[in-house]
Amino acid sequence: MTVQEASYLLTNKLRIIYDESEATSIAEMVMENLTGSPRVERMKYKHVELSKDETNKLNHYLERLLKNEPVQYILNEAWFGGFKFYVDENVLIPRPETDELVEWVITDCKFPISELSILDIGTGSGCIPVTLKRRLRKAMVSACDISEAALKVAQKNSNTMNVDIQFLCLDFLHPSNWPQLPEVDIIISNPPYIPIKDKSTIEANVLAYEPHTALFVTDDDPLLFYKAIAVFGKTHLKSSGVIYCEIHESMGDAVAKIFNANGYQCLLKQDMQEKTRMIKASFA
Repeated sequence: MTVQEASYLLTNKLRIIYDESEATSIAEMVMENLTGSPRVERMKYKHVELSKDETNKLNHYLERLLKNEPVQYILNEAWFGGFKFYVDENVLIPRPETDELVEWVITDCKFPISELSILDIGTGSGCIPVTLKRRLRKAMVSACDISEAALKVAQKNSNTMNVDIQFLCLDFLHPSNWPQLPEVDIIISNPPYIPIKDKSTIEANVLAYEPHTALFVTDDDPLLFYKAIAVFGKTHLKSSGVIYCEIHESMGDAVAKIFNANGYQCLLKQDMQEKTRMIKASFA
């Protein structure tokens, strides 16, 4: 099988479960990972035969892809903020809207960078704090998560990116753990916010493979993380500090009401899909 034939095979098989655009995108990711070459370079040797090892890998990848397993977990890689991150089934796959949240923080940042301190709550793969540390090199960055397995992934990414981040394993929803966390200028979080009752609306590959503890909250209190963050900010946010959170597109007003009730002023922001997916809260 040639490089070109392998690409055609992948795309055609993936059309069974994905639309044309996504099938092509996934095939491109697999072929680049398989050959170590981007598409433009592969075109120069498109008629070259795949090695036996490459063919075996291709068949293995395709078998997993046709079971709806996310390509990012199969390849153990996902792009975020212009950087390639290691991901596995212990962490959420980074999303574009979270990337937009990070860009909002960086664009807004008016603090002296050499004195800036940031805390990411529920860090998962570490994509948020690692990207912030790479972009704001002199900032002091911390992150926490309840999952030890997730923090191992985050630490791996921190090491790979050569950045120094303090990672803490704790349950943020227990205020007794808050004294372990630093007072900071910026709090950022992409917490779980999907009610369990909405599971049926989630894509099959997300529901089957991504960690539910990072996705879902109880139906009786779907905003519990925002309530905790709002209270936490009263004691752990420095003067002129700011909170940035990703939110469910249908919950913007409800989340803003929580922060307002705790004395914050809020600003809701839409993502590139024109969905309200972010909120900024401060006492200023």
